[in-house]
Formats: sequence, C-alpha cells, structure tokens
Amino acid sequence: MLNRKIMLLIALMTILLIGCNTNGSSPNAGESPVGENPSQETENGQQQEEEEDEVEEIFPLTGTPGETATDKRPFAVVINNDVKARPQSGLHKADIVYEVLAEGDITRLLAIFQSQVPPDSIGPVRSARSYFIDLAKGYDPIFVFHGWSPVAREKIEAGEVDGINGLSYDGTLFKRASFRVAPHNSYITYDNIEKGSDRLGYSLEQAVPALSFHKKEDIPAGDETGYVKISYSKRAATHVEYSYEENENHYVRSSGGEKNIDLDTSEEIVAHNIFIVESYHQIVDDAGRREIDITSGGRAILIQNGVRSEVEWKEDEGRILPYLNGSPVPFTPGKTWIQIVPDLTIVSY
Repeated sequence: MLNRKIMLLIALMTILLIGCNTNGSSPNAGESPVGENPSQETENGQQQEEEEDEVEEIFPLTGTPGETATDKRPFAVVINNDVKARPQSGLHKADIVYEVLAEGDITRLLAIFQSQVPPDSIGPVRSARSYFIDLAKGYDPIFVFHGWSPVAREKIEAGEVDGINGLSYDGTLFKRASFRVAPHNSYITYDNIEKGSDRLGYSLEQAVPALSFHKKEDIPAGDETGYVKISYSKRAATHVEYSYEENENHYVRSSGGEKNIDLDTSEEIVAHNIFIVESYHQIVDDAGRREIDITSGGRAILIQNGVRSEVEWKEDEGRILPYLNGSPVPFTPGKTWIQIVPDLTIVSY
C-alpha cells in the first residue's frame, strides 16, 4: 500500500515537472523564446532610432532645414537703405525681406528673421512707417525699429505689434556706430533683442504658420529670366538688380550698381524668390510720407528657378502671397525678397 502511494506521488511530480517545462519554464541557455530574437530586436530599435535622427526640421518661412528651433518667434527689423547706410549688417540671414518706398525715392527694408542663427549685428535700424507694421503683423514678430511716423506710433502704442523702439533704448539696447553718422548708424544685436523682449514681457517662442513651398522636383513654368532690374526712380542709386546663378539656383542682389554684401562677413545677399508686387501708393502729408495699399491685391511677378511668371498677389492673414487662377503659388525653398512697387512698368528684364 505504501509502495503504491509512493509510486503515485512520483508520477504526479513527474507530470507537474513536465507541465512547468512546457508552459512556463525558461528556455535552455543560449536559446531565445519562440518568436523572439534579441539581436533582431536590437537591430530594429537601432534602425528606428537612426531613422528618427534623419528626420529634418523644416523651417516655416524658408522651407529648408535650419540651425535653430522651428518654434522660435520671428523678429522683424526696419533697416535703412539709404546709400549712406550700405552695406548693411545682417540681411544675409533674413528669411524674408520687403523693400518698400518711404519718403521720396528712397526705400526701406523690413527684414524678417527666423530660421538661422541670428547675425552678430543688425542694421542700421531706421524708423517705422504704418505699412511696415501691417506687413510685419502677418508673422507676429518682435518688431524692432528706431523712431516712427505719427500713424506708426498710433499703431504701435495701440499694441498692434510687440515693438522695441530705439528712441527708448538709444545707447543701451541700440548702439551707435562710430564709422557712420546719424540717422545711419543705429545697430542692435539679437542678444539685446532678447533682453528687450524679456524687459517688455514679450514671448520668444511660438508656432509659426508655414508658407507653401515647391517640392525639389517641381520647377515652375515661365519665361527664362537671368536678370531683372527695378528702377524706383531715375537715380541709379535707387536701382535694384538681380542676376541668376544657375549652379546655386539663386539670384545675387545689387543696389546702385554695386553687389549687396554683408558689412561684417562680406557674404553676398541672395534671393531664391523675387516677388514683385504692384500696389497703389499715395503721398499723404507735407513730409512726403506715403500710404501704400497692401490689402487689395493686384498684379505681380514671381521669379524663381531662373524663370518668371505673371501672377496675382493677395493679402492672406496679413501676408502678401502669390496666386494664380485663384490658387496659391508655392515658393521655392530658400530666401524671399518682396519688392513692392507703384507700377510694374519700372521693372525690366
């Protein structure tokens, strides 16, 4: 009887051991569980990590990979374009630049920065006009200027933009260069824009709505254009020229017959898109100040990839953009110069 119980106990233990080995026990040393391969899992994980590292951040105002965070808030600077202010500092790193008439036949520039590491020096900084504020608002930037017209002052003091005014910070945030005379010698650094923004409670981070860009393989149709000239007046100093460099797929900019370069680095000023916008101009006071229509839309020329196309311009949420047959026309990835002119007849090719 005892032997029978012992035999039953041994049989039961054997069944339990077999069950544990088949259902829950670990495999023999050196073997992988069914359906698992540690080396394969490691390779897949490494491959996925490498693929994630290869994803590039595309910057919203250039459509290209950049050097800084994509959620960095843009800053816009009104830059002097008088002959006495050339060559300027910092324009080579601007994503978008507007050139617009101020008083007389002299233009001023509104440079918008976002994608690149900011230049060491920006300027000469000049006073704001109301339409510069309206042009800037489509990008919600920190708006940097030195002085203002009466209407521009009303807009800024009403809070239409977050502004940093050289009149309030002359000699502190804004520095006067000794090699030029006022009003052609006011400069600012990005560090001081950050300091001013912090002092005034402005945020330096935000999501920036992206412009529309061509894919690399898309080449827009149009007339071949290796050269374009914009004559803001009869004076040669006001003439703007762009010459196409096919190997680089960009246009090199000149003013007054001289190639535009950065004062501090000697880097050429280039554009991948030249967007020429015809807009109504009106002189509104004895000082020769203007009002410029930047909302109604109208005729325009878009030059990119060595060709030009006749398009329309429309104001779209504060931005002046190219349209054709009611649909937006994408830009070529890169830098964009927007030339606002009173009449397209001053443009030649």
